[in-house]
Amino acid sequence: MLDEAAARVAAGDLLSRRAWTCAELATRLRRRGAPPDVAAAVVADLAARGYVDDAAFARHWVATRTARGYGAARLRAELRARGVARALVDAALAGLGVDETLERARALARRRLPVLRRTAGPRAASRLRDYLLRRGFAGSVVARVVREALGATHDEGD
Repeated sequence: MLDEAAARVAAGDLLSRRAWTCAELATRLRRRGAPPDVAAAVVADLAARGYVDDAAFARHWVATRTARGYGAARLRAELRARGVARALVDAALAGLGVDETLERARALARRRLPVLRRTAGPRAASRLRDYLLRRGFAGSVVARVVREALGATHDEGD
């Protein structure tokens, strides 16, 4: 069993490696042997001091994952799975613009469609749609991008 001082050292060790959400850090401390009340107290103190910040974590997560081509639905699910409060997730996702999201989905489609056309042939449209949905883009964005991508490739073939 970890006492508060040992739990604080363990938390410092974990935080020196990467950022954690409050929920993740409390879980890791409990896994290392801290009683739930000790883990909660250490995490609350670290959050009060600014060492653990779920809002900053969510903003950073959204910025890095959108750059890698993920949409809002997937980001929302990932952050909720990491224990970030719904209000903080909504605030972090509020900065995503519709035009920016549409352009990211188009870029993914341009990169993915040639491979799908070679391997999937006539099923390329449904595979592209499924790919974009798995990446977390909204259905309306996916429908528009698939329609645009297939319209552009059909026009080139004529």
